[in-house]
Amino acid sequence: MGLSTSTNKQHKGLDGFHTDCGHCQHRNTSVICRAKHEFLEEINLQKVCNFYKKGQVVFNEGSHPFGVYCINDGKIKLSHLGDDGKEQIVRLLRGGDILGYRALLSGDRYSSSAVALEDTKVCFIPKELFVTALKNDAAMAFEMMKLLSDELHKAETKITHLAQKPVRERLAETLLFIKETYGFESDEQTLNVRLSREEIANLVGTATESTIRLLSEFKKDGLIDLDGKKIKILKPRDLLRVANIQD
Repeated sequence: MGLSTSTNKQHKGLDGFHTDCGHCQHRNTSVICRAKHEFLEEINLQKVCNFYKKGQVVFNEGSHPFGVYCINDGKIKLSHLGDDGKEQIVRLLRGGDILGYRALLSGDRYSSSAVALEDTKVCFIPKELFVTALKNDAAMAFEMMKLLSDELHKAETKITHLAQKPVRERLAETLLFIKETYGFESDEQTLNVRLSREEIANLVGTATESTIRLLSEFKKDGLIDLDGKKIKILKPRDLLRVANIQD
């Protein structure tokens, strides 16, 4: 099945690559890799894989979906613009995650833009193939339902915390969330992603100035260390207490 010209324009990155889903490093966690063998074989034949440089857009808010995207390696942020034109990050994604499926399944345009946070490899799977697999693979459909339910739970939790938690607690929680999403570098302290102060403030739901001030306070308290965009978590247990998260 060939992809249309408009589809190619939407998902086109740099020079492509190809990786076998059956040998993907995320085959035990990705919903796509859990498809039945017959569908996995078809996905391997039809998918289009591309590199996206840091800052490059994978798809734009308001555009029509022609399929779904699976991150092979790298990091992506999903964000949309508010009425005031300010960016709001709604999700952080990593290798093995899929994106673009909510708009595709609902028949809507994309409500967010997907942007690479670093050099990233992404595989594009055409709409017809993805929908066919969902309709004929009960296990894969169930995994998608679990994924959507988990997203809804996280969204409800975030709304509650935005309404009830002080900014200091939300910042500590955000740093721990980033750690859970992307992990540490080899030193087991430095967050394995580079986010601007504005992006962190966006995740926290506060002004950039407040984020800068609180990060300085956390550093002064010995909870973290700062080196440009590099953030080290020195005392994760103490940060957990600041975040007021129940184990």
